[in-house]
Amino acid sequence: MAGLFIIAHAPLASALKAAAGHAFPEALSVVEALDVTPQLTPEEIEAQARILLERSLSVPGRREALILTDVFGATPCNVAQRLADGVRVKIVTGANVPMLWRTMNYVDQPLDMLVARALAGATQGVLQ
Repeated sequence: MAGLFIIAHAPLASALKAAAGHAFPEALSVVEALDVTPQLTPEEIEAQARILLERSLSVPGRREALILTDVFGATPCNVAQRLADGVRVKIVTGANVPMLWRTMNYVDQPLDMLVARALAGATQGVLQ
């Protein structure tokens, strides 16, 4: 089972974690969230993010993590890119509730499949 780590501009990360808990209270233990505030430097954000990621990966049986961020190129995503190795830790940007809920439905799948599920949830969950 992979861990999920949401890094986003405040208060989105906490709000998405709360939305995950609303729909999947039994699986909330796999979700970490870091709200990025303007007062924090990128170095402080990265230090906090590393602690949360290591905590997530230290859970017995959990060797992988998917990081969801809100905006490509913004500080949360830039920090996530420094944490991800592309093998055990991967990133998907553009986090939204459909993406998160689809991911929560399949959190027991391998990381590559989880990335595909996240992308499908995000794109299929946005309609006109």
